[in-house]
Order: sequence, then C-alpha cells, then structure tokens
Amino acid sequence: MNKTLMIGVLAAALAGVAYYATQTGESGPGAPAHGAAMVEVTLPQELSQTAQMGKKAFNAVCADCHGQNAAGKMGNGPPLIHKIYEPSHHGDMAFHMAVQNGVRAHHWRFGNMPAQKGLTRADVEGIIAYVREVQQVNEIN
Repeated sequence: MNKTLMIGVLAAALAGVAYYATQTGESGPGAPAHGAAMVEVTLPQELSQTAQMGKKAFNAVCADCHGQNAAGKMGNGPPLIHKIYEPSHHGDMAFHMAVQNGVRAHHWRFGNMPAQKGLTRADVEGIIAYVREVQQVNEIN
C-alpha cells in the first residue's frame, strides 16, 4: 500500500471518530433511551424566589422537550444545562427571542423549536433565572 493511500485512510478514520464524538448521542451504541435525560444535573440547595417561580413555568411549558431540570430529553430537545447555553454564548435575550419567535435548529438535531404561546415576559424572566441558577451550580457561567 502506498504512503499517500495510507495517510488518506488514516485521515478518513480520524474524521469518522471526530464526527462520532461530536454527535448529540441521539442514536448509536450505548445511547440513552428515547425520553431519557441527556446530561446529569446538580441542583442548587436553594433557588431565589424568581427562580422558584421560573421552575414552575419551566415544568409547565419547557420540560416536555428540555427535560426535567433542563437536562435535555433524548429525541425531544436539548439540555439547557450545557456549555452551549452559557450566558456568553446564548444571553438572556436569546431565551426571550426563542420563546417569542421559536428557533431554527442550529446546534442540535431535534428540529426547529416553535414559538411558545402563553408565557409572559415575567414568566420568561423567571425561567431564565431558574436555568441560570442551575447552570451556575453545574459550573456553566
């Protein structure tokens, strides 16, 4: 086998491994079951009053897709307790815009998120407070 072909095969194999490692885990060997949490989440000992109200709103509107404690839900929606959603990458306004307008899929392969009806600006502020407080305990800040 010549040297160029060998290097090409090795590069293709490395690319395959890199691709596999960066997938969301939606399928494949050892993948969590459909509906399972995607990440482990440590909860704060206490939530602020605003975050407590936000948790109630989150559970009522967001948890069906984003999972209990924002841990994501295999086959439904991504975890918000994830580095992608840290404040420096997805600021609070991104959450407001997502609720108001929906989101075109760009980080994950769950499809587009539709706009969420029935949430007030105060509800969204509470949800953001809840997500941010849980993120901080999980060293996402």
